[in-house]
Amino acid sequence: MNDKQVRATDIELKDKLVALNRVTKVTKGGRTFSFSAIVVVGDENGIVGHGLGKAKEVVEAISKGVDDAKKNLIKVPVINGTVPHLQKGKYAGASVLLKPAAHGTGVIAGGAMRAVLESAGVTDILAKSQGSSNPHNVVKATFNALGQLRDAYTVAQDRGVSLEKVFNG
Repeated sequence: MNDKQVRATDIELKDKLVALNRVTKVTKGGRTFSFSAIVVVGDENGIVGHGLGKAKEVVEAISKGVDDAKKNLIKVPVINGTVPHLQKGKYAGASVLLKPAAHGTGVIAGGAMRAVLESAGVTDILAKSQGSSNPHNVVKATFNALGQLRDAYTVAQDRGVSLEKVFNG
């Protein structure tokens, strides 16, 4: 477990459905339908996770996705409702750009990214999804970018200097 991962115990998590996909398998007996659901969970206070659930029923697929998401929680530094610095993230064909924004801007982001950022508790951000629009890859690219974010306190600790020296150079 790395330093950003979090355990799901005693955290009040809200779940959001990002995408629901109906999958068809053709057999000699006809078509068999199943569903896959991408779900994002978060406490809207810096903790967020994503998961994938597959089942024959929609509700079951969503609940499996929520269970999977609770196993993949990370801690995100959210300062005054925005991210601490500009960050790019990439996963497969999807690239995302997260840019801090002033208070009152709101969440300027597309579908899959918006769900992740709102679940993380970000209220003001400029975000751009570039490349693939596949929700699976966009969610994972957003998590890649959020996982690379560091606040000033962490940077000071890593460098072994005081917090003032980080800002004053």
